[in-house]
Amino acid sequence: QVQVVESGGGLVQAGGSLRLSCVASGRTFNLYNMGWFRQAPGKDREFVATNGWSGSITYADSVKGRFTISRDNAKNTVYLQMNNLKVEDTAVYYCAVSSDGVGKFNYWGQGTQVTVSS
Repeated sequence: QVQVVESGGGLVQAGGSLRLSCVASGRTFNLYNMGWFRQAPGKDREFVATNGWSGSITYADSVKGRFTISRDNAKNTVYLQMNNLKVEDTAVYYCAVSSDGVGKFNYWGQGTQVTVSS
């Protein structure tokens, strides 16, 4: 069982920045694929970014150039630096873990709210 805990959400004005953090338990964090997803009110959950154990990184087109995903294996932590935030980035942000490094994301955090005001 992997515990996943996000933090760092909050209220920010459009154009501002936030950094989300996600700590995942386990001795093999360096072999996890990590991801960030978000869900806005009334919408389906959507992919934001992934950071693979091999170093591969992907972003949704909507956040490219504004968001940066990174990880610190020594701290079992993945980060999402969000710059130039837009009102449409408002959502609950979820951290996800693929604990075998190849399959689907099988552990999820409880989510952290990000609200961007105009």
